[in-house]
Amino acid sequence: MRLDKRWWLLVGLVLLLALFFGLDLGRFLSLAAIKSSQADLQAWRAGQPLLAGLVFFTGYVAVAALSLPGAAVMTLAAGALFGLGWGTLIVSFASSIGATLAFLAARWLLGSWVQSRFGDRLAALNAGIAKEGGFYLFTLRLVPVLPFFVINLAMGVTTLRTWTFYWVSQLGMLAGTLVYVNAGTQLARIDSLSGIVSPGVLGSLVLLGIFPLVAKKIIDMFKARRIYARFKKPKSFDRNLIVIGGGSAGLVTAYIAAAIKAKVTLVEKHALGGDCLNTGCVPSKALIRSAKFLSHVQRAKEFGMRGATADFDFGEVMERVQRVIKDIEPHDSVERYTGLGVDVAQGTARIVSPWEVEITHRDGRVETLTTRAIVIAAGARPFVPPIPGMAELGPTELLTSDNVWQLRQRPGRLVVLGGGPIGSELTQTFARLGSRVTQVEMLPRVLVREDSEVSELVTARFRAEGITVLTGHKALRVQGGGLEKVLVVEAGGQEKQIPFDAILVAVGRVANLKGYGLEELGVTTGRTVEVNGYLQTNFPNIYAAGDVAGPYQFTHTAAHQAWYAAVNALFDPLKKFSADYRVIPWATFVEPEVARVGLNELEAKEKKIPYEVTVYGLDDLDRAIADSEAHGFVKVLTVPGKDRILGVTIAGEHAGDLLAEYVLAMKHGIGLNKILGTIHTYPTLAEANKYAAGNWKRAHAPQALLAWVERFHAWRRG
Repeated sequence: MRLDKRWWLLVGLVLLLALFFGLDLGRFLSLAAIKSSQADLQAWRAGQPLLAGLVFFTGYVAVAALSLPGAAVMTLAAGALFGLGWGTLIVSFASSIGATLAFLAARWLLGSWVQSRFGDRLAALNAGIAKEGGFYLFTLRLVPVLPFFVINLAMGVTTLRTWTFYWVSQLGMLAGTLVYVNAGTQLARIDSLSGIVSPGVLGSLVLLGIFPLVAKKIIDMFKARRIYARFKKPKSFDRNLIVIGGGSAGLVTAYIAAAIKAKVTLVEKHALGGDCLNTGCVPSKALIRSAKFLSHVQRAKEFGMRGATADFDFGEVMERVQRVIKDIEPHDSVERYTGLGVDVAQGTARIVSPWEVEITHRDGRVETLTTRAIVIAAGARPFVPPIPGMAELGPTELLTSDNVWQLRQRPGRLVVLGGGPIGSELTQTFARLGSRVTQVEMLPRVLVREDSEVSELVTARFRAEGITVLTGHKALRVQGGGLEKVLVVEAGGQEKQIPFDAILVAVGRVANLKGYGLEELGVTTGRTVEVNGYLQTNFPNIYAAGDVAGPYQFTHTAAHQAWYAAVNALFDPLKKFSADYRVIPWATFVEPEVARVGLNELEAKEKKIPYEVTVYGLDDLDRAIADSEAHGFVKVLTVPGKDRILGVTIAGEHAGDLLAEYVLAMKHGIGLNKILGTIHTYPTLAEANKYAAGNWKRAHAPQALLAWVERFHAWRRG
């Protein structure tokens, strides 16, 4: 129904414009016409001032709303008919109301289409509009270089609030209105519109338009001066940059700073490599690999074997995990980064002023270094909810992704609390290693950020491997003592007891915000350190990147942010860059593996973004069949009728590796047609990407053209 209304509105607007130009109604809004009728108009206004004012007001609103030429002449006429005071008042309100109607018409007709078609590219613009839209509109209104009707229509397809558009337009157009209305009081002396605004006046208006930009810079300087007022800035600095935290974000920040010859100190209180190397990505993937080998042993008959067994010791498997960490450790070692030119300090850091960091080294030595800029890369830690009885559990009974790697005895009965990526990965891994695992998730399904068919596929695999998956269950308390402890959960008003030997809590991670001076300094924090698009905190020379800043908690996004943090910290105010989050991939390393980039159906529906779905089932892929991994799918979301990719979800063997082609395609605007035209090695899993593109192509085949070609071939056969 809404589409019909939009259609009729568009038709109505087109007809009105056609009548206006077809009947040459613009001749009545010319300077010559107004001047020739000036005496009659003034007599009419003198005789019926209220009616004249109302008619003029309505006509002006209509001209502005329809974006018709003639608004400038009508502004002159307002000065001639109503004088400076009343003329300015009438035009000010009429122009603002008309502009707002044009703004609303553009939004109603085109706003949703523009946002859905270019939403991913407009993300940064929308964020800027939300924060500074009124300010920039005010600047545009003050400068009469860009036609106002263009501003009205362009702003209509953004996310700027209507009320903001209205009052900023009224205020911003006031200066130009005064100039033209005042000129209109001398209408008899004006020969052309070009003569109204002299180069001097035009230059003044341009300077007036630039003034808000200058004013904003001045305001920012005063804000910075106020926030820095209680601190004494050093006359010189020991370092260009100090980085707090030696995880992915901190290491990359320090590396970039050293590479461009800045003097940088990196402070890490535990071990370089952070969570990813020591307690996250690396150990989890090493353990997953061992568990996957065991799953293949159990599937021996699928590969043509009569049977197979594997004799293993859980403690030895966990020792292998530590060996993998040791093998990768040199990539993130003190020696490597020192060799790259980074001053590595092993100890704790405390920010004592915006330009000073106190470092307590492991040997007890304390030093204070001055620095032009600071990057906070302090990471995050597992969140343990305050469930009654949980705190009484011992270190081998209450596990998180931080301490689970210290286990050398396998838990017989393991409860995994959480159905997100970390919880799901460890659920399947420990089940394959021989634990009886119960996964408890409060939400209706595991991996709730993925589409429902992904959750169903993973849940079915879990249950087939003997895992008890309890979704829609809320953990209430831990009770019992001695050898028998139970987790009490609730679902549908009924309580249930789950016996366990250990609970692994994987319900999320929280940023590390305490212990290094943020509160004392006054750095603004919420759930994370609050940063702007340039990764600056409320102290412009202090930046944050990685898990401590969000919005994503992935190693690769931490490294991505680190580039922006390093470059902005070292080169602001000469140059700085806004962080780009348009194409962010991620993967969950369960089996079947799940990988995604861009939108999935769940998000597209939430954001009301139109899309088409193309699915290719991996059960059809030759290599997947040969590997006995013929399960899962490639699911591509595209713009309706176009091959432009909005997002991709892959569930299946090596999904994370297969996703890379789509990440590249989305980053560089490559559509499905070009993927289809790219040669893929046979037989590989990567062919799935080409076949998915082929499915899209078949769905968009030009049927009318094919029917003609069929007749052509029949004609050639005689």
